Amino acid sequence: MDNQEELEFIRKVLDGEHAAYAFLVDRYKGMAFSIAVKILGNEEDAQDVAQEGFIKAYQQLHQFEGKSKFSTWLYTIVYRTALAKAKEAKVKTFSITQQFKETFTDDYSTPQLKLMQADDEQRSVNQAVNKLSKTDALIVILYYIDDNSIREIRQITGMSAANIKIRLFRARKKLERELKFLLDDNTSESKAYGKQGR
Repeated sequence: MDNQEELEFIRKVLDGEHAAYAFLVDRYKGMAFSIAVKILGNEEDAQDVAQEGFIKAYQQLHQFEGKSKFSTWLYTIVYRTALAKAKEAKVKTFSITQQFKETFTDDYSTPQLKLMQADDEQRSVNQAVNKLSKTDALIVILYYIDDNSIREIRQITGMSAANIKIRLFRARKKLERELKFLLDDNTSESKAYGKQGR
């Protein structure tokens, strides 16, 4: 769905075709949930916040001016709604997408990585991301998974562009170190298992 299609659906909703909003919900519900769960650390609360964010966006749709992408506007609402309800909680594992795996692992490919099975690779990336702080993990999700620009992340979170860039840089370095450790560990386990099997 490109920007023009989105604007067409928004126009339909504003013209009274409320069912058209379902297309926008289906398009962005996954990322809205990911944002909420990273802030709240609780899947049930995150579902409620994501739903509340969509309701607020629906009620405020007439205020959307189209100066930014609809997703940026929506994620800002979800982010602020989640912050308002945030409690101290441990970040739970989110399901990494193929897009993130391709984006990150291509940048930091290693011989060990190429030897791993897809499920081991995904689990290792999950473990590494979940060692980041909530804020850093959220920025990584927005940037690498949902392909938001620094400017768009700034609009969503209210952080400065410089702060976002620094957090992304540090998160990438930490992920690289964590993945190397995990991959080395997995390779060692595989070698040990191979010796036992002989």
